[in-house]
Amino acid sequence: MKVFSAIRARIHTAHPDHHAIARGMAWVAFFVFLGKLAGAAKEMAIAWRYGVSDEVDAYLFIFNLINWPVAVWFSVLTIVLLPLVARIRQEASSELPRFRAELLGLALLLGLVLALLAWFGLPLLIRSPLAGLSSTATAAAVDMVPRLALLGPLGILISLFSAWMLANGRHANTLLESVPALAILAALLILPGDHAEPLVWGTLAGFVLHSAGLAFPLARSREIEAPLFTHQSPQWNFFWQGFGVMLAGQALMSFTGIIDQFFAARIGSGAIATLSYANRVLALILALGATAVSRATLPVFSRAQALGGGQTHHVAVRWVRILFALGMAAMIVGWWMAPWGVKLLFERGAFSAQQTEAVTEVLRYGMAQLPFYFPSIVLVSLLASQGKHRAIAAVAGANLLIKLLAMIILVPILKLKGIVLATSLMYAITLLLLGFVGRKAKK
Repeated sequence: MKVFSAIRARIHTAHPDHHAIARGMAWVAFFVFLGKLAGAAKEMAIAWRYGVSDEVDAYLFIFNLINWPVAVWFSVLTIVLLPLVARIRQEASSELPRFRAELLGLALLLGLVLALLAWFGLPLLIRSPLAGLSSTATAAAVDMVPRLALLGPLGILISLFSAWMLANGRHANTLLESVPALAILAALLILPGDHAEPLVWGTLAGFVLHSAGLAFPLARSREIEAPLFTHQSPQWNFFWQGFGVMLAGQALMSFTGIIDQFFAARIGSGAIATLSYANRVLALILALGATAVSRATLPVFSRAQALGGGQTHHVAVRWVRILFALGMAAMIVGWWMAPWGVKLLFERGAFSAQQTEAVTEVLRYGMAQLPFYFPSIVLVSLLASQGKHRAIAAVAGANLLIKLLAMIILVPILKLKGIVLATSLMYAITLLLLGFVGRKAKK
């Protein structure tokens, strides 16, 4: 009883930022869990209908290339916009509507550019020797481009609306992230058709529904203005100060995923699909923790910095230690449960027991990144709230070099396992670099 009393007393006397982070993590983790259930069901349906095939290789190759700039845009918006909005609300709240309208105009232009680049550029890349796809996968990928190119502008809008909701302290956008997975699941179960047609149309419908689901509550609360294609808001100066640096950093960091699939394509037919299935299972763990951590810590750290900082660094260090321990536990449990999890999720229909064994082997090597990934997110949130965008970008650039060197050494020896092991090594060094930058910034 004394132990429990001491724990309760420790919780009650903890800094309020700890309570805010814990509450945020609980809500976001719950919403992410519901979303990942939908995602798991979608992956089960893909495995049942297609297994490890050229159609899946082609779809993933196109989807990942189109989604890469969208993911960079969302990452940069989240890191730059949340601290900026907290500062605007504190110092000049009347300027927020115009800035929102002009940012929406920028997003629409960016989406149009991405759609045109995908429409005309991706077929050339797919047919080039650089892609490394089989002839069947190449033909399927070229056929998908005109429809999947629309995911670019839709993804840009979804990212912007999600960032606004996060800046307002609302986490419903996390729950709405399950909409594309549910749409794909419904399409795979209902729509007839050969090859990857149901997968493509389900993806497109899911993105449309997701954007509408985010726009409606924002419009109802009058947080969406008509787009303005100007840059007259005085807040653009502060936005671009962080945006340009973070854009370069996040582009380099997220490009490691694109590199993965180019390396995998050269391993052989079905390699991209095998890597993707392993990453999908790993993402069930990573997204549950990472989304909760980033979306709970960054708003709290941003508000604390806007009010003067205080105990922010101490709070961050405490959560780094907690999440490293949780990551170690998750790695151990995940290694043991990997065969059971892959079999439960995928082994049916076109997905064979041999494919289960291959995916499990890759997944186990990927588990090594868990102890390093979650604490790194806390440190990125801390540095972002302090405006240390150049430091974050520098670490991201170092990550790309580390990943490339590790893959050049490991992939010829370990094949697909070398790709995920290189990712684990990259995150381990990332945690050390971010910790060093964080201590230096404190001084």
